[in-house]
Amino acid sequence: MPTPPDAPVIRIDAPGSFPRAVFRERHPVLVRQVLDALPYGPRQRAALEELLARSTGGAPLEPLGPDAPDAAQWRAWGGGLWGRPWDEAPFLWAESWFYRLLLEATGYFRPDGAWRGVDPFAPFKAAELTGPAVDAELAALDALPPDPRPALLAAALWGNRADLSFQLTARDGDRAPDLVADDGARLWAALERAPGGRVGLVADNAGRELLPDLVLADHLLTSGLAGHVALYVKPQPYFVSDATTADALVTLARLRTAPGRAAAATGERLWRATADGTLTLRTHPFFCAPLPYAAMPADLRAELSGATLTILKGDLNYRRLLDDRHWPATTPFAALTAHFPTPVAALRTLKSDVLAGVAPDTLARLDATGPDWRTNGRHALVQVRA
Repeated sequence: MPTPPDAPVIRIDAPGSFPRAVFRERHPVLVRQVLDALPYGPRQRAALEELLARSTGGAPLEPLGPDAPDAAQWRAWGGGLWGRPWDEAPFLWAESWFYRLLLEATGYFRPDGAWRGVDPFAPFKAAELTGPAVDAELAALDALPPDPRPALLAAALWGNRADLSFQLTARDGDRAPDLVADDGARLWAALERAPGGRVGLVADNAGRELLPDLVLADHLLTSGLAGHVALYVKPQPYFVSDATTADALVTLARLRTAPGRAAAATGERLWRATADGTLTLRTHPFFCAPLPYAAMPADLRAELSGATLTILKGDLNYRRLLDDRHWPATTPFAALTAHFPTPVAALRTLKSDVLAGVAPDTLARLDATGPDWRTNGRHALVQVRA
């Protein structure tokens, strides 16, 4: 399949655009919630307010100080952007940089500070795993049908609506789902062609989304569709609710102590699978990079290579897979993902502008509903390049 021509990179400087609203509307809400969630001192509070002012006021982009552990890496990732105004940066890069600076402001990396290693989003993530709603969802595993695949895939897909960043500005009417592309049958067929192989599952959010991801991983292992599942998480807090190793362990413990028999048994199997290596937790600095997956380093590409299928969860992974550009929505998904080192599946609730692989009639129907359907979380997709 021929490579499509480049499309414009999505930026944050267009008035009235979704990316601009993220910086002008969502980030101020987020900073207020972070300040309310933990008793940060004057130093951290002032740094967060300064970050908000600089990122929404068009201040020049300045690299990290030399004492930051990832200063050299970010200098390279930001090549050509340092000294330019925030508004001139690509949306993917600018949003990633905002979250890196949020960690800097809270003292997450300071070797001499009491806030070192404290996840500023931990209170939000913990709240996601508590309450009767989660118990009810887990208890529902006791009533799975004889063929659980459609239900498990749907749960892993629509669990992405639990994204805490999206919830900051979502409205009550933004909840009714609509699947705009469905390659679910192709996903299962890709796994059935090579049963017992290695499957990569690149997680997105912690909490209520990670629970069905773990249940899906358990099904892949117990059904024999996978002999090994590698669960990839972020190396540090990122994008409010993104899952880290600590989040995965907390979520696994929540599953083990669930009220339903099936959920608890699933948790025990996954605990043993982690101990014996059939389920592995993995990460890499590139999972917090402001770059598309086409730019992944050689060591990560080599690690992913050889998998039967890599399943990418969530909106951010989709943006990175497609380079966060204004592609025509009918551009073939396979053409834009040929760079990925394995067969790839995307499970995504739509919360940003980038999109490909949509049938022309579906696109016309959705465009007729208004301009917000790509970003309001009411639509989702399953897309596969096998």
